[in-house]
Amino acid sequence: KMALERAGSDSLSRCLRELAGPGEPAALTRCLIALRTEHLKAAGGLARFRARGGLRPLLALLHRPRAGKNLDLALSILANCCTERESRAQVRLLGGIPPLVTILKSISVESILNRASRALGNLAIDRENSSIIHEAGTIPHLVQILKTTKESECLQSVIRALRNLSETPAHRQAILQQHALKPLVEQLGSEHSAVVAASVRAVAELTRNCSFDCAEQLSLNGGVPKLVLLARSEKKPIHQGALSALSNICAQGLIRPTVGNAGGIPCFVEEIKRSQLVQLCQPYVRALCLCCREAINRVRVRESGALELLLSLLKDPRFCSCYFRIISAFLHFFYDENALDFLQSNGLVPLLVSLLVGLAEEEEEDERYAASCDFPTEYNRRTEPELPGGEVSSFQSFRSWLLSEGYIASPGDLSPQWSPGIGALDLEAVDGEASAHSCSAALGLQKEILLGSEMISSINSSRQEETWGPEAAILLLLSRFSEVADPSGSLVTERTLQGLLDYLTLAVNPSPRCACLLKRLTCNPNCLEAFLRLHGPSVFRMRLIHGVCPLALKESAQQDRSLAGNREIGEVLIRNLSVQAESPFGIGTLNHMLLSGSEPDRLACALALPLICRNEALCRKLLFDQGGLRLILEALATSADLLFVFCATDSILTLLGPLQDSAETHAMPEIPVTAPDTSPNLSQPVKQAAEAGRMDVRFELDGGDTVAAHRAQLSASSDVFCAMLEGDYLESQQTVVPIRDVPSRVFTTIIHFLHGCRRSCCPTLGNLELVSPEEDLERGYLGQTLSVASRFLLSDMQHFLQDLVFQHYLG
Repeated sequence: KMALERAGSDSLSRCLRELAGPGEPAALTRCLIALRTEHLKAAGGLARFRARGGLRPLLALLHRPRAGKNLDLALSILANCCTERESRAQVRLLGGIPPLVTILKSISVESILNRASRALGNLAIDRENSSIIHEAGTIPHLVQILKTTKESECLQSVIRALRNLSETPAHRQAILQQHALKPLVEQLGSEHSAVVAASVRAVAELTRNCSFDCAEQLSLNGGVPKLVLLARSEKKPIHQGALSALSNICAQGLIRPTVGNAGGIPCFVEEIKRSQLVQLCQPYVRALCLCCREAINRVRVRESGALELLLSLLKDPRFCSCYFRIISAFLHFFYDENALDFLQSNGLVPLLVSLLVGLAEEEEEDERYAASCDFPTEYNRRTEPELPGGEVSSFQSFRSWLLSEGYIASPGDLSPQWSPGIGALDLEAVDGEASAHSCSAALGLQKEILLGSEMISSINSSRQEETWGPEAAILLLLSRFSEVADPSGSLVTERTLQGLLDYLTLAVNPSPRCACLLKRLTCNPNCLEAFLRLHGPSVFRMRLIHGVCPLALKESAQQDRSLAGNREIGEVLIRNLSVQAESPFGIGTLNHMLLSGSEPDRLACALALPLICRNEALCRKLLFDQGGLRLILEALATSADLLFVFCATDSILTLLGPLQDSAETHAMPEIPVTAPDTSPNLSQPVKQAAEAGRMDVRFELDGGDTVAAHRAQLSASSDVFCAMLEGDYLESQQTVVPIRDVPSRVFTTIIHFLHGCRRSCCPTLGNLELVSPEEDLERGYLGQTLSVASRFLLSDMQHFLQDLVFQHYLG
């Protein structure tokens, strides 16, 4: 063995001496053949050759007069040596790259071009070498060889060199600028499978982080149909390379419709189903989700069964890193009723609620060019549209908010009556005979507008962050599901309500959409019964107004956060439910639950009555005459559930509170108000305001009569007047506000009531008590006042007038 090693060493020494000397070409040929076939193929041969200094004389051969066979052999040996990292570094230090580029430029022999390209491809594995090769201007020559040569091995070497040289975005762009993609796409149809495999791998590498230029070149040269065809290949390298390229190009909205037309979406679906490794199929999940951004592709996503697949991935904890991407994909089906019905019926809502609190806040942002092809200029939108003069249009911002919240299906659906130049009262006149649904919808919308002013301002200033966060995507979908006629089956459930309240009370900076969603649900008459069954009013008071969490959440780190905002939201939610309960539909629901419901339903209804039933006569009837209070007390005496005890006690205390001092409860603060008022029979609060000279707004009625009032007092007493006088409507800038279709006497009565006047001090309101029972209620003074109070959503005045109706007409 030692003799053989000594003989081998002597033979390598002779080869190196011959390589370095000016020997005869024939002897040099024998030396190069021996090196390639014997020494370099032996174990450790490459390292010995490099350690003995063989690379320097080998590179020197590249400068000698071009002896075809010896140059071919030298390039072959050099390419073999460059498979080793240390050899690649030494070749760079010895300046061996420029001679290779020169050979590539000056010689047209395919065997030499093949080996020179192979050597350059091996050298390009190191990033430093790749930069030198690019700077030497090699790419145009490689592309030219790719276009002209027909020899299979040479093509493979050139294609591999281009692939290795595209390791950075800048280098990929440099290759694309030389139009290398077109000949690569042409080679995808080669009859040599090895060339096809090399080409598809190169295309996959060039499309990594796909740029706009790359997608455009691929589309113009018909590369997408070829890639889809190759994605169905039985040969694994070709199949995987084509799928990788297709998933890469889906990052560009420009080309996604072409991918869908060519049949790429079923390829992604099949590969995700087939793959056993989550890491391998994540790029295909991403591509499938991006394809949901175009309307034409959404049809194909539904037809290929991808919706069902994505929903199953959302339930799989292994794909937790893809959750936000999948939810965002579902968001693009916002107006697709069939898709939404499918998702809702297959359990998406509870899944979204369970993810709401725990979903990670960080997400991987797509390229800006990944914007939907349906809106190709989407990525250029930076700020809100501006009006002439540079002012941002608050109306357009408000319309965007309405669109995002689902009140309108498209920007064109917004009536011109919503313009800031039109009065608030022109939106919709809700009279006392309006249906419960219309009344509650109007009330809910107005309250959302009033209480959501800060949210609108937030959207104007930071709409991008608020819109595209993972929590906002979930809430947008839930909001969309809440817009159906009866969302109670999926959204008003114990799990959903608990999840929404957990998010609202425990999140550091909860999205305003969560509150808007709950407001919309509480304004829907079809959800009233479901809220009552779930003890919704008690839960809202416990979680939002009192700030008490269930025992499982008491250790949360967010329990010490301010409760002011949540308290306001809780009051609005309960007020919405009160409006539903006091409508004819709601009264029927309360009576049905309390008289005909199951034992739990009867108890739930009884618990809710003191919280949501502001009509004292109705509340007394249900609690006392129909046994609601007895149910509460009997359950309270026997229950060991602390949460129930808390809710029942809160309900009873709410019931007792107004009875202890009803006058104080119903009294309005007497705030001094402006400008002398000449109307007769002034009550004391209005007189004080007039004497103080603080009446700052006048209302002009149909007959020309005017009624003076204090703007701040009206805004504090009525949500409708607050929106009209202090919002963005035209009336907020006017000192004389026109009011239509309201009798002067009736409107004067309303203004007196809103300024704090009551029967004892106000002759104007006292006239209501002089109504004759024989007078027609609907057309008379009392009936007209009740109708206008309903129109302006004045619940306190409605209760005041209803008591008079009971006294005069019902005995």
